Amino acid sequence: MVKFLGIRKPDNVPGSAGPAIVIGIFVAFGGILFGYDTGSINGILGMDYFQKEFATEFQDNGEWKLSSGQTSLVVSILSLGTFFGALTAAPTADVLGRRLGLVASCAIFSVGVALQTAATAIPLFAAGRAIAGFGVGIVSAIVPLYQSESAPKWIRGTIVGAYQLAITIGLLLAACVNQATHEMPTKASYRIPVALQFLWAAILAGGMLALPETPRYLIKKDRYEDALKSLGKLRKLDPNHESVKAELDEIKANYEHELSIAGGTGYADLFKGRNRYRLFVGCGIQVLQQLTGVNFIFYYGTTFFKSTGIKNPFLIGLTTNLVNVVSTVPGMYLVERIGRRQLLLMGAAGMFICQYIVAIVGVTTESDVANKVLIAFVCFYIFFFASSWGPVGWVYTGELYSLKTRAKSLSISTAANWLLNFAIGYATPYLVDEGKGNANLGAKVFFVWGSCCAVCFIFVWFFVYETKGHSLEAIDEMFEESNLKAWNSSKFVSRRVGQDEIEHVDVTEKKNHSEA
Repeated sequence: MVKFLGIRKPDNVPGSAGPAIVIGIFVAFGGILFGYDTGSINGILGMDYFQKEFATEFQDNGEWKLSSGQTSLVVSILSLGTFFGALTAAPTADVLGRRLGLVASCAIFSVGVALQTAATAIPLFAAGRAIAGFGVGIVSAIVPLYQSESAPKWIRGTIVGAYQLAITIGLLLAACVNQATHEMPTKASYRIPVALQFLWAAILAGGMLALPETPRYLIKKDRYEDALKSLGKLRKLDPNHESVKAELDEIKANYEHELSIAGGTGYADLFKGRNRYRLFVGCGIQVLQQLTGVNFIFYYGTTFFKSTGIKNPFLIGLTTNLVNVVSTVPGMYLVERIGRRQLLLMGAAGMFICQYIVAIVGVTTESDVANKVLIAFVCFYIFFFASSWGPVGWVYTGELYSLKTRAKSLSISTAANWLLNFAIGYATPYLVDEGKGNANLGAKVFFVWGSCCAVCFIFVWFFVYETKGHSLEAIDEMFEESNLKAWNSSKFVSRRVGQDEIEHVDVTEKKNHSEA
């Protein structure tokens, strides 16, 4: 039996999950593009040569330094590009397909990287980041879409969670490259980290050309025979195998059922009936993922640690990125063991406690011991995020929507993530930095992030359904039941989708009960 991260394929599921796992993990490589870009700009902004090259005025201490406005522009313009890219992901994924949509987004991303590499002034560099961001936005919506439509239900959460792992690996790679180049007294100090992004885009685009289209997309396009071949490859079975036909017929029947009920497939239909509730939950998850404040660490961590008097801020940044990578792996395991809902609740509570400790220590004392405590609890905070809200945010929105609205809904919820990412990236220097017109919060900003984590807990408790162990078609049925409460959703058993769904849920519940 296939076993991945301690999760074993159910005995009653024929075929092999190996191809779907390998393909899903490879597609997660798209997270490298986002993670690496985020991490590289964090370090680049702290490089002395970059500051000297791109700043336009002397500071009071006689050094060249980017102003808060320039820093905000350089960081946040990528997120503005990703916002529009994510909105474009729906027509891209529906017209070109999930597979070729990712190839096209890599091409757009590469144009942006080329402009950044060539830039010697803020305007061209910012333009390159905006275009690269547009490509990243498309990638960020299509990757979990492709993964969720291809993965077996029993390990779907772990596979989609690999997207967040790829983001953290990208952040770590960027920190390593920045550590190696930040002291170079030439343009190579920032051009090497930027230009390496060509490689990540080429790997993803090249691989996607060899992978199959998702069977659910092919059903949506009325290409039944092609869908059979695709699903056969994913399950490592002959396309004419009885279980392949049965699974595909279930997908087809559910899609036809969706089309038969009231409501169309346009954007206006996303805001009607239960679609509206699902979109609210998806956007809420993505917005709150940003409001946990994690990107404050990965965008501005190096400059923040510098401002608190911590020595070797680049090394501390490397450490926080390493914690981020390692901590994502437990989340990929727990998302299928304890479920999406419980993991989100635990993560929100843990982040709340850690951030308030960081804020209290940061505003009440200044010493080497205090700095060590601050670093330690920032790392604990990253652990709770990386093992919960990091991967689960993408997992949950990837499986939340019905097939006929999935691409559009996922693009809007992902765009909501990027809109908040832009707002936080733009506002943070004004909130944290010293200077005229700035709020000068410093470590007090962690009171803001911590309070947002309390909101995260409340939101999950009242609105987030448990989707662990259910097929995408069964999740549709769950959300059609308007009387089902979020805190009782773990007891839901599908009635429409077939006996293997019910058996899987029953076996899981019995196992969890016996373990308890």
